[in-house]
Amino acid sequence: MNPVSILLLGFAMSTDAFAAAIGKGAAMTRPRLSQALRAGAIFGVIEAITPVLGWLLGKGAARYIEAWDHWIAFGLLLALGLHMVWAGMQPDSGEPVDEKKQHGIVGLAITGLSTSIDALAVGVGLAFVDTPIAVVALVIGLCTFGMVTLGIMLGHMLSAMVGRRAEIIGGIILVGVGAVILYEHLSA
Repeated sequence: MNPVSILLLGFAMSTDAFAAAIGKGAAMTRPRLSQALRAGAIFGVIEAITPVLGWLLGKGAARYIEAWDHWIAFGLLLALGLHMVWAGMQPDSGEPVDEKKQHGIVGLAITGLSTSIDALAVGVGLAFVDTPIAVVALVIGLCTFGMVTLGIMLGHMLSAMVGRRAEIIGGIILVGVGAVILYEHLSA
């Protein structure tokens, strides 16, 4: 993967966390920078760890499916991207939430974990291509940290305008990254 693909992947992985952060920021009366930084750090660390875990799982299976690895990476990214687009088009549930549970460390960690499942699957896919997983994980973590911090702070202003569209854009980017991986391997 080239540096641009890694950066795009980092932003794509952070869009669902960004969308969740906008929702959290909109639900907070006046989010403080310290709250936004804490949420960004929690989400960023979780989002950086999960692709490494997926990569380790994928490496264990790599020798068995080496001839198909680029197709698997493309398929996973395509499926995740399309799922993100689909999820971004679904209406919100509108259910009331307990704000202390949702904005506390445990609530943030649970939300961060739920938005990082896609990064775990991306890590599995990346195990089949020549990718520096430490760099990818760092970029994903930093992008998520920045996007979540920004999302919390801008939540009130952006919740009505952007909201779920961020997840749709992230899904489209994932499909594009998958296509680049497939193209690089088929043209090499």
